[in-house]
Amino acid sequence: MNEPDELIRHIRDVPDFPREGIIFKDITPMLKDAKAFQISVDLLADRFTGEGVDIVVGAEARGFIIAAPLAYKLGAGFVLIRKPGKLPWNTESETYELEYGEDALEIHKDAIQPGMKVLIADDLLATGGTAQACVNLVERLGGEIVGMSFFIELSFLNGRDNFSEYPVHSLIQY
Repeated sequence: MNEPDELIRHIRDVPDFPREGIIFKDITPMLKDAKAFQISVDLLADRFTGEGVDIVVGAEARGFIIAAPLAYKLGAGFVLIRKPGKLPWNTESETYELEYGEDALEIHKDAIQPGMKVLIADDLLATGGTAQACVNLVERLGGEIVGMSFFIELSFLNGRDNFSEYPVHSLIQY
């Protein structure tokens, strides 16, 4: 059995969400299936095992679901990247473009020390706006990005092209 191909059946298409014309890739069916979720995290971790990852960052909110178990599996710390005003300490901020608008993300200024090896994890790579904001925040704090890891990649949007200097790993491509 090809495990990534088997995982596709756990992804639900939701048309016209969050706006008309968007087909949202819903990972919640995969998350509720214990075996599918475990396989997904294991496959993502396998790619970066032995890379010396110190920190896994995840962007709000679905990125938390991916990054936290991935950090645990890799024996690394987990850092939250959140929407503005949600973190209780001094923050760095980054504004970015979404495929359907604009948003901003923040990270604690002391979350990453210079030279730390950082893995960026999220549920989905589309145009790369959220991932680029994460890259900018991590690098501003002096982190060394060892890779990027996603459950799903919408390859027709060419988001990967923005990250040629980093290893990008995704389980499922559409």
